Amino acid sequence: MTLTLAHFIYGVFTLVIIITMIFRKGIVLPTLLGTFILSWVFNGSIVSGFTAIFHANLVAAQELFSIFLIITFMLALLHSLKDLGADVRMIQPIQRVMVNGHVSFFVLIGVTYVISLFFWPTPAVPLICALLVPAAIRAGLPAMVAAVAIAIAGQGMALSSDYIVQVAPNLSATAANLDTSIVADRSLILSLVAGGVAIAIAYILYRKHIRSKNDPENERELKQLQQSEHSVHQPKTKQLQTWSKLFAIIVPIALLAVVVYMMYGKFIANTELVGGDGAAFVGGVAVILLLLSTIAFGKQNALDYVGSHITNGFVFAFKAMGPVIPIAGFFFLGSPEFSGRILGVEEGPALLFDIVASIQQYLPESSFLVAFSVLIIGIITGLDGSGFSGLPLTGALAASLQTSGVDAATLASIGQLGAIWTGGGTIVAWSSLIAIAGFCGVSVMDLVRKNFIPVIVGLIIATIVGVIFL
Repeated sequence: MTLTLAHFIYGVFTLVIIITMIFRKGIVLPTLLGTFILSWVFNGSIVSGFTAIFHANLVAAQELFSIFLIITFMLALLHSLKDLGADVRMIQPIQRVMVNGHVSFFVLIGVTYVISLFFWPTPAVPLICALLVPAAIRAGLPAMVAAVAIAIAGQGMALSSDYIVQVAPNLSATAANLDTSIVADRSLILSLVAGGVAIAIAYILYRKHIRSKNDPENERELKQLQQSEHSVHQPKTKQLQTWSKLFAIIVPIALLAVVVYMMYGKFIANTELVGGDGAAFVGGVAVILLLLSTIAFGKQNALDYVGSHITNGFVFAFKAMGPVIPIAGFFFLGSPEFSGRILGVEEGPALLFDIVASIQQYLPESSFLVAFSVLIIGIITGLDGSGFSGLPLTGALAASLQTSGVDAATLASIGQLGAIWTGGGTIVAWSSLIAIAGFCGVSVMDLVRKNFIPVIVGLIIATIVGVIFL
């Protein structure tokens, strides 16, 4: 594997971005500059550098727009329910379970893990954030800590094993020439270890931020979560209380029906909806609920109110998550799936994967060192914000690096955990983590920083457990 100047530039800017994140500074500037310089050098034309900036942002926006869209629809629905006063009524029964912020933290984790295990976090996040996060915040759990709980349980613990859908274990096993069930079983065990450690550390680190139920900060965060001041919309119905009570029942039942239908499709009818299709289903249901609730509130004025709700949803989604687009654009340059479209060439380079593959021959023979090398490579491949794109590489490495102390199945599982916990994602801002941050009304970069220590320690412990016990 011969590395070029373009590989070197990509690697240097990746390190610069990581160091900038460590120092808690914005990384949009180095990503845009890196995109410009890399394309200029790769194509030998400064004009190409200018155009690549535009194309990188366009490609990233196209790939991430589905996440922006689901945020928009769910927030628009929440705004319409707030007009009716149904948002408060809807979460009152849940508050009986979420008696305080500490209980709420673990309730969020349990529900998120179970739903994400069956349907992936993408469709699970809007459901959980619409129904449970407001109740958790009212109980005293800070929005940021709620976001940490959801990310660790869903994007990390559930998705890294992918035990039910088994897309990830299949990719890893195929590349390592192993049976999928073996990798799935090892991944499940290691994901539970990593998740358990991460949850424990997160709780210890952030429990001091959990507030009492009567803390006025709870209401402030709820307003920020829903991004809605006092509604300027005037009700056109005399049965406002009746409609409020009705939609407080209809919305949870409708979202629960979505879960039931997806479970039916998964286990009985074999018409499962996962990933993007599942999110589309949730988003479509949210839009119909938005229309019905707005009509109930505003009658003929719903023609204007619906547009207002959706506009506010889009404004929030792009205001909160807009900086992620140029960041994703730079890291998409590392994947051959996107780099060609950005650089304007027919066959794009695999800059990130070429760099990883080039250091394979220098990896050590010790079981622990091999396992941690595969983990680090998995983490590096996850920097593209996918989590799944690096699994063929970590699987192939697992097959070639297995030793008498650690077998290929365990190494493949460790690489899978590193890639998905990173890019799936919990510690990169240009992944689907932006959806969690958006729904919880927190900064995605701050969420990354909060997740970093618990996740990294969890992965380290899981790797040690894998080498010693599996």
